Formats: sequence, structure tokens, C-alpha cells
Amino acid sequence: MQLIPDIAWRGSSGADLRVDPRIVALLRAVRAHGTLRAATAALDVSYRNAWALLGAHARALGAPLVLLERGRGARLAPVGERLLAADDALRNLLERDAALFTVPVEPASAPPGGPLRLTASHDPLLAEWVSASDLRIDLAFRGSQESLSAFARGDTDVCGFHLVPAQAAAAARHLQARRDRLIRFVRREQGLIVRPGNPKKLRGLADVAKRGVRFVNRQRGSGTRTLVDHLLAAESVDPTRLAGYDDEEFTHLAVASSVAAGRADAGVGVRAAALRLKLDFVPLAQERYWFAARRRALSEARLQRFVTALREATLSRLAGRLGGYDATGAGEICTLDALRAS
Repeated sequence: MQLIPDIAWRGSSGADLRVDPRIVALLRAVRAHGTLRAATAALDVSYRNAWALLGAHARALGAPLVLLERGRGARLAPVGERLLAADDALRNLLERDAALFTVPVEPASAPPGGPLRLTASHDPLLAEWVSASDLRIDLAFRGSQESLSAFARGDTDVCGFHLVPAQAAAAARHLQARRDRLIRFVRREQGLIVRPGNPKKLRGLADVAKRGVRFVNRQRGSGTRTLVDHLLAAESVDPTRLAGYDDEEFTHLAVASSVAAGRADAGVGVRAAALRLKLDFVPLAQERYWFAARRRALSEARLQRFVTALREATLSRLAGRLGGYDATGAGEICTLDALRAS
């Protein structure tokens, strides 16, 4: 188990004001849906409670967070816009350096040996599954290539990476058929994360280039960046034609936050990130997310607990809740030949 940070807002100068955490979610929903009624429906809260919450904060702040206009729905007031922009920026920082801010909690009856070192490409489901489990895992999010390199050097016990079949050869260069084994995690959808309603009518990266919309990319060395380059090559699109190709974020949720905040019109990420921020999603690829471990280490108790936990219902339940994942076969141990058939 790990303790993870969250963000809370309060008034300055000794003001006795603490912003209710539900306010930020409500502001995001208003921005995404354009009316307070649609926002409350998306959050499954009552209109009356939302109205009371906004009113209480407007009185405490001396300024409204949301402007309601008859016949024109709802939009964020300047204070609401600034609050969401700041909240998005802080969450991007936390997500980018998540490993620096998590605090592992070891139970008093912890089994012998240190925690399982897992270096992995960022994935929202993996983060939630590790947090929900009682496994002793030291999780560090890195790009797929960096994770594979760390595993090849022996700097981590397990690495997590993702790929479409065309990328199998690049991953296999870090692995050895006799020494290493693969462990299935999930299949997941990658695609364009766009504003609600897909106002730019994007269907692929060629549209992003042709229409000159603002793009946000993933960092070099990440599996998603490799996927972006693969898709661009498949569509014969020069990367320099993407406005924002060199603008990088380090997680799927950071990409989605950039789109939600209006800093970009589109980025590539997993469906779960789009769903979390109530954004639209245009599917582009199905890919397999794998773990790799040393064959001999699979007989160790901590690796056995890890594999067993992957096969339990918790992972499937979380995958269904987040959306865009298929956990069928999770925990199955495979040879490297499975990479080409993934």
C-alpha cells in the first residue's frame, strides 16, 4: 500500500475558507457539458446540492465560480477558470513525478525481503491497482524504453511496457529468451483525446496535421510516443506538420488535462484518461501491456504473490470501472514469442 498526495484549496491571510473537493469536479463538469444540469447528471449529484455548494462558495469568496445565463447554460466565471487552470497545473506536476511523492506503508507483519521493484510505463489502471492491493511494491513510472533498459541492467525486478505487434522487435532487444519471461497485464485502447463533441472532427493524426490543430505529445522514450511515431509513419505524415509535436507531457492524465484545460486540441492517450476528465476519445490502436521478469525469480514468494494478485477479481473490476481495458488472461506467464502475437 502507498500514501499518495492530493490537492486541497483554502483561503489565504487567515481566511476561514476551505474549498470543498466536490467544487473542482463540479467546475470541470460545467466546463465539459455547458449546463449545470448536465454537469450534475454526469457527476450523479443533485442539482439542488450543486446549486447550494456553488452559492456557499460564491458568498465566502465574494465572487462567483460559475455564471448561469438564462437560455445560454452555464460557464465558468474568471475565478473558476483560474482555479481549474491552477488545479490542472498542480495535478500535472504530481502525475509527472508521482514516484517522488508517494509514501510506501509497510505492514507490521511484512513478509521477509524488500518490496518488489516495479519500473513501468505510466498507466492509470496500474496505478490504481497497485494502490488498491496489499502487495509490497515500489512502483516507479518511467517510459517503456527506460523501463526495459532498467530491467536489462538488473535495476528493477519487474518492468512494465506496452506495444502494438509492429513494435515487438524493439522491445525484444532488451530481453533474453532463456533468461526472461512475460506476464500478461491488460489490453488497452489508445487514441486521440479530444474536447467533448470532438469539435475539430478529428479521426486520426493525419487530420491533426492537415487542420493545424494544437497537439500535445508524450515524452521521448515513452511507449505512447513510439506509438505516435508509428501511426504517423503508417499515415505518411511528417511529424513536423503537427503543431505541438515537441510539446511533451509525462502521463496519460497530463495529456488529458492539457486538452481539458484548452492548452491543446488533441493528444494521444488511453481511453481511461479521456473518460476520467469527461473528454471524447477517437480510438486508434489496441495494444498489449506486458510485464517482464526473470524466469528464475518467478519461483520467489513475492513474484508469486504478484502473479496471483493479477489473476484475482480486483484487477478486472478496476478495469471495468476505468474503461478501455480488457484484463482477460492477466497473470498468464508467456515466453517472448508472445510479443509478436500480442
